[in-house]
Amino acid sequence: MKEELNILIQAQYPLIYLVTSEEERAEQAISTIAQTSKPQRRVYVWTVTHGIVEYGQPRNVTQHNTVSPEAAIEWIIRQREPGIFILKDLHPFIDAPATTRSLRDAIAGFKNTQKSIVLMSPMQQVPIELEKEVVVLDFPLPDMGELNKVLNHHLDSYRGRRLPTDGREKLLRAALGLTKDEAEKVYRKAQVTSGRLTENEVDIVLSEKKQLIRRNGILEYIEEDATIDAVGGLEELKKWLKQRSNAFTERAREYGLPQPKGMLILGVPGCGKSLIAKTTSRLWGLPILRLDMGRVYDGSMVGRSEANLRNALKTAESISPAILFIDELDKSFAGSAGSGDSDGGTSSRIFGSFLTWMQEKKSPVFVMATANRVERLPGEFLRKGRFDEIFFVDLPTPEERQQIFNIHLSQRRKDISRFDLEQLSKMSDGFSGAEIEQAIVAAMYEAFAQDREFTQLDIIAAIKATLPLSRTMQEQVTALRDWARQRARPAAASVAEYQRMEF
Repeated sequence: MKEELNILIQAQYPLIYLVTSEEERAEQAISTIAQTSKPQRRVYVWTVTHGIVEYGQPRNVTQHNTVSPEAAIEWIIRQREPGIFILKDLHPFIDAPATTRSLRDAIAGFKNTQKSIVLMSPMQQVPIELEKEVVVLDFPLPDMGELNKVLNHHLDSYRGRRLPTDGREKLLRAALGLTKDEAEKVYRKAQVTSGRLTENEVDIVLSEKKQLIRRNGILEYIEEDATIDAVGGLEELKKWLKQRSNAFTERAREYGLPQPKGMLILGVPGCGKSLIAKTTSRLWGLPILRLDMGRVYDGSMVGRSEANLRNALKTAESISPAILFIDELDKSFAGSAGSGDSDGGTSSRIFGSFLTWMQEKKSPVFVMATANRVERLPGEFLRKGRFDEIFFVDLPTPEERQQIFNIHLSQRRKDISRFDLEQLSKMSDGFSGAEIEQAIVAAMYEAFAQDREFTQLDIIAAIKATLPLSRTMQEQVTALRDWARQRARPAAASVAEYQRMEF
């Protein structure tokens, strides 16, 4: 991006919009470009509090009467020497007719003058009058090299011991996605908290990322204590995930492996799709972020929903490698095809933006999506290559139901030898994992109300009192199975068992 900014300035682009919250880093980068360009350019900075000040000069050395945006732009137009003029936080004023007109006048007068205006702001806001004139760039967050300088400076300041290569890489990767100032602060926080800065303080650094996600408002940082062993069955899916547990390491890149794109998990509701997605975070050692599509849609302002999605995806990329989890994808994009009449085409634009991002993203963000109703999914999601794999999660087999009973009973009682898991498995034919768990919970409530320990008979009674989803929605489940048999990979170990299942 810095190279692109340099090229635009050298090519005499008159108006550049730089989206960033890191003013100091961006100013330093622009100053370097100005000093190395031919001819050299002077750099001036405008703020609404001080007016125009030459970069590097004290704030009291200001150009008089340049506090208002229109006066500042008029001063810039009058300058004859080559220069780069940074206007900070102009977005609250840019829609004003006088400001917009002043910028258009400046653009018209900048031809062959070696002058460029850089609008620097943490949010993008471009009026329609300037859309054809402005180039929008996102200033990148610090990379590993820049963060390494921050870490070295911190260690030198505190006279910290030299870190081994592995420990240094863990601290640097944990800080990816933070600004330079945020990285400096969290390293100091780790030093104050533990009295040292080693790989053991990675969790403290990651806590700053959680704050970053909370400030975003559209993404949710999920913390899952359960491991993948807490999921009963789904051995083929687990095997696939375990094979890719080191897929985002440098060793995988050196081996020549591409970064995984994502996976779609289709299946019957309550069969562990969401749980497998959450536990993958611990298996891979990556943060998992839930994208809440309900929060993306914002009808208060035209274009706001698209901006929300853009910001959420940018945040996910900034802390990558990470897992982006979208639960019930079929509900999120179900209305995208015909949204022109219902919401002015917002859903279609959101859907198109998301597909484009999935196709073109270079950052290591693994998209993990779940869906229950395949017929509601737009066909573009199911095109070969959009996801690395599409898995189908069926109702658990008898052996898997025994595993599920074992897992849920073991979580609640230390000794489960009194339960006949094989009998419980036979009695719960057609039950999903969630329904098995609820049967156990119902049995416990029944026994608790009678002030006694729950038994095998309590669970059997709860099972008999439950009408599973596989029977209430038999037609939908059958249709999903028929579709998945030829188009998706079974998540269970036994394909024969998957094909045999009948109601």
